Amino acid sequence: MRLEVSCIDRVGLAKDILVVLEKHGINLIAIDASNKGFLFLQFAEISFETLRELMPQIRKVESVHDVRTVSFMPSEQEHYALKTLLKTLPDSVFSTDAKGRVRIANESALLTLGMAEHEVVGESLNHWVQGFNFARWMSEIPVLAQATRVQINSNEYLAEMLPIYLPDDDDKTILAGAVISLKSPARVGKQFNALQNQTTGFDNVLAVSDKMKDILKQAKRMAQLDAPLLITGETGTGKELMARASHDASMRREHPFIAINCAALPDSVAEEELFGFVSNGTVVKRGLFEEAKGGTVFLDEIAEMSKAAQVKLLRLLQDGTFRRIGGDEEVRADVRIICSTQKHLAELCQAGEFREDLYYRIHVLSYHMPSLRERRVDVLPLTEMFLEHYSQQLSSPLRRISATCRDYLFTYAWPGNVRQLKNAIFRAVSMWDGSTELTVEQLKLPSYAEGFGYFDEEFEGTLDEAMKEYEAGLLRRLYPAYPSTRQLAKKLGVSHTAIANKLRDYNISKKK
Repeated sequence: MRLEVSCIDRVGLAKDILVVLEKHGINLIAIDASNKGFLFLQFAEISFETLRELMPQIRKVESVHDVRTVSFMPSEQEHYALKTLLKTLPDSVFSTDAKGRVRIANESALLTLGMAEHEVVGESLNHWVQGFNFARWMSEIPVLAQATRVQINSNEYLAEMLPIYLPDDDDKTILAGAVISLKSPARVGKQFNALQNQTTGFDNVLAVSDKMKDILKQAKRMAQLDAPLLITGETGTGKELMARASHDASMRREHPFIAINCAALPDSVAEEELFGFVSNGTVVKRGLFEEAKGGTVFLDEIAEMSKAAQVKLLRLLQDGTFRRIGGDEEVRADVRIICSTQKHLAELCQAGEFREDLYYRIHVLSYHMPSLRERRVDVLPLTEMFLEHYSQQLSSPLRRISATCRDYLFTYAWPGNVRQLKNAIFRAVSMWDGSTELTVEQLKLPSYAEGFGYFDEEFEGTLDEAMKEYEAGLLRRLYPAYPSTRQLAKKLGVSHTAIANKLRDYNISKKK
């Protein structure tokens, strides 16, 4: 039970109220005083009848204006607000007494130590944090704020230490303890970049594997050039991220970057959206190539662009000009074009599904984004980066990755690549169940086998059916790249008749 008493401050007021409580046999648990004319009382729950008698008697006390029940005490609100703040901080935070013994540790700190709260509170912080003597620091006169490098196990952190001083009656201060905040090198780097505002697109691309490092070197060089760029790679490998990074690192960085998903543009409106529309000599709509003047246009999934739009894009690349729909005026486009695709454009050209002349125009500069299977060294660093990012974004404690989960992450096929990994981590963090480790079960990744794709845990079918499915998929991928069935048969080391029969059995043709 909590009461708010509005009153005029006077000596002996609290004592008079306590006398009323004593008459009813009520033991006071806590009392808060406010310099704004309020007094707050907390005691055990009482019956409605007792409360109905108690409140009028308190109102009769001299200097009391009114009394009412409240849901919480101001000190409780402050306590839980501080607790919530500490819980949501991604950094490890400790509060110690004047001898360096832990009094408070937030959830991130407990996860960093891998210990429970009752195992940490009351113990010296130097039991776990090496590289700085907290007790010696707090024995100095005066104790000044410091920042230094420390270690927990084999991991390094930047420790920021602030002394806690309480006011004394003689206008002096008393050292009550300290607050210590530990930041990982990655967190310090992010904060520095945000402060300096010097983060460029490529700074956000994580590359630990040699293959990805080589791609970044190529991409940084190509970003300085103004020629068309083609980025290929499977879905989810980060093609748009690299396109944005190329724009940010180019001379066009101060101008717009417009991303267009060609697969989402219906054929009926594709030309109008890209190049604009004129009616009776009046420009009704400016196209995206005009909107991006001076900047970069990113054509995602260029293989899905309509044939009519391909013709106009070809002319734009040849002459640097285009015409709006319904207009006669030549419009000069000052843009750089970056394209991406997960399909084999050369094969589409052979099948007549993509203009060969346009393919050569957009394929001036190019690089291939490796799948996550080809850069497995990057899987765990990416996981840790996404885990930290979403833990901070969703105000969830930063968790460790269990040993079993690390092995699983490293060996999983990742058909959706970095996007799939990112979404899996977001799902796991958003559905946090209070555990201290990220587990395989929390990722909820579907079973997947390279060459077969997704399948249920209980696979139904025979080995012969599975082999035929794989064989058909292989032939569908290879056949368009070979001019004749004889050459395909030679490639696969079987007879021409065998290949011809299998293509017929699986209903595979180059057109299909």
